[in-house]
Amino acid sequence: QVQLVESGGGLVQPGGSLRLSCAASGSTFSIYVMRWYRQAPGKERELVAGITTGGSISYGDSVKGRFIISRNNYIMYLQMNSLKPEDTAVYYCNARSLNNVYWGQGTQVTVSS
Repeated sequence: QVQLVESGGGLVQPGGSLRLSCAASGSTFSIYVMRWYRQAPGKERELVAGITTGGSISYGDSVKGRFIISRNNYIMYLQMNSLKPEDTAVYYCNARSLNNVYWGQGTQVTVSS
């Protein structure tokens, strides 16, 4: 069993920055990829970024050049820069093992003036 605990969400003005964190605990040895998803009001869940245990990184088109994903052991981070109102969403931490998919509780990010 894997537990994911997120932190760092909040309210920020357009152009500002936030850093989200996701700490994985439990049977973390089995995890091979961790991802950030988000879901905005009225929209489907969207893949934001992912990072493997080997360090391979991918980003969704809407955040390329603005967001940075990183990992230290089983703590995953999402540095969000140049935030736009369109980034407003609930952000979810996701971890995948061979046999299971795990989700965090979600953290609200609101970008507004």
